Order: sequence, then C-alpha cells, then structure tokens
Amino acid sequence: MGQLIKLQDYVSRYEQDIFVYPSRFVRLKKQQWDKWHKVWDSNETFSFEPESPLANNGGDWPEEEKEPLMDKLKGLLKRGKNEAEEVYSPQELLKEEKKAEDPFDFEASFTVRPETVDNLKHQFLDQLYRFQMKWATSTLTEKSFPDKRYYYEENLKYFLQRFPDTYLVMYNPIFLLKQAPVETESILISPTEVWCISFLEAEDLAVFSGSKDRFWIKKGSGEEKKILNPLPALNRTEKIVRKIFELHDLELPIQKAVISRNGYIDYPTAPFGVQLIQKRNYEQWFQTMRNQRSPLKHIQLKAAQALLQYCQTTSIRRLEWEHPDEQ
Repeated sequence: MGQLIKLQDYVSRYEQDIFVYPSRFVRLKKQQWDKWHKVWDSNETFSFEPESPLANNGGDWPEEEKEPLMDKLKGLLKRGKNEAEEVYSPQELLKEEKKAEDPFDFEASFTVRPETVDNLKHQFLDQLYRFQMKWATSTLTEKSFPDKRYYYEENLKYFLQRFPDTYLVMYNPIFLLKQAPVETESILISPTEVWCISFLEAEDLAVFSGSKDRFWIKKGSGEEKKILNPLPALNRTEKIVRKIFELHDLELPIQKAVISRNGYIDYPTAPFGVQLIQKRNYEQWFQTMRNQRSPLKHIQLKAAQALLQYCQTTSIRRLEWEHPDEQ
C-alpha cells in the first residue's frame, strides 16, 4: 500500500520527520494485518468492535491522540513556564511524541466476519486508507480540513491500495515557489526513481488524439470532445521536481507518464521523455511497478524531504494547543 506523504496543501505528519513515519507505517500495517489474518485463518471468533466513528461521520476525526501523551506534552509546557520560563520547541515536543511507542496506532475492527481472505484484505485496506488520510491531514498540534471527495477519490485509492508500501505518494501537491502557489500533477517516489503522473481517462475504449495544441480530441461514445492537453502540466511538474533535486544535489531518475488504463492514446509524434501508458501496455507497466522489491532507501527519503520543504501547507492549530498555559 503506497504511503500518502502529501495531499494538496494539507498538513502531513510525514513533513515532521520523513525518516520516521514511512517505517512506522509499514510496522503498524504489518502488525495489524498479521493479527487479523491469523485470527481469520484459524477460524477463531472475531472480537468484533463497532466501526470507527469515522466511517459514519463523513470524515470527521475522533479524538485520535491518546490522553496520557497529551497530558504529558501539556505538562511539559506548564513545567517549562514554571521553571525559569523555559520554552519547549516543536522539535522537542516531537521527540516526546516519538518516545511514546505510537500514539497514532491503527487498530482494525470489523462488524461482520469477512467470508474470504480477499474480503478481509479489502476491508482492511479500506480502513487503512482512512487511517492514511488522518496522517496526511493532521499532526499532534495541527489539522487541516480535507475535501471529503478525497475519501472516495478513485485515483488516490489506486496509488494507495495498489502499489507497494515503499512507494511515497504526493497527490496533486501545491508547491510554493517565489511566494506563488503552483498545483502540480501527482508524484510517485519509488526507491529507485520518481514518476510524475497524469491520468487521462474517460469511458472504456475511448481514444485520445494527441498533438502539440492546447487541446486534444477524445473520440468515443457520443460526439468528439476537446480535452486539455495533459503534457504542459506534466512538464511543469517534472521541471519543479528536477530543479529542487538540483538545489539539493540529489540524483534520482525522473520519469513522466500519461496513463489511460481503459483507453488508447494516439500520438505517433509524442515528445521524447514522456511515456504513454495505455490499455495495450498498461498491465506490463503496472506489474513492473508492483514487482519493485527494493526497500525504502535513504536517497528516496531525502528526495521526499526536499520536495516537502517546498510544499505549501494550510492548517490550524488544534484548540487544545492554542493556550497550553491555561490547561
């Protein structure tokens, strides 16, 4: 399951420490899956619990941080004020958070016993998807308010549920360049390369006729339709990534791809350096990506860190952190 390290301009826990959270996520996922698969496989009775409140309230997060940790951190702030007016920095607070084994544990629960292991897996991934949304839109002290459509966004689910854990996903991130926000295409950071990806999809078997013009032509059921040429936005994304890598002396191959999983792209004179992934070659490309067995790499995490540094973040401080001295 790919890891969502940045969604639009929402605050992300990966921004706090990209070298900690990816491995933590992999550990949590494995612990929970091993637990529930073992119970299911042994035909033991599931100790079912009600579904998470999140499943019923349209995406409003319940109290996710454990109270003892919150009390501990607030106690630090009070102690800092009382003892020589010492102020604890966000970095010190983050260290205290890390000392706790994991205050953001993911705990899968099911109201009905899945009939097959595939059903178990699908339910598990759906719950894990919502857990990922929490990490991608909140931290211990801040939170953002994501558009609810992201909880059901098929292309986002595609990245998170179909790719290995070692793929880091930036979904339509907004970069802040020279004080100007720039929204880009999605960025997939693998252990060995970076992919800038644009989706070009409509009804099954649609054909997209490419050109250098501002618009391409979609041919399918019904009348022909003009669609925006996806290449300028894709090229802009690639240039931003490449420039940031140059500034940080990072050497990681950058690939560009236009993906149409259920249709065809007719563009014989497509520019060099962009891959047109369509129905006839999509499965081969996808299996190659899925079969990537390399673990998380340091250069990959440094690349993600560099990109996150230039992303815009819009969030508010949690109410309980607005006036910690009053607690």
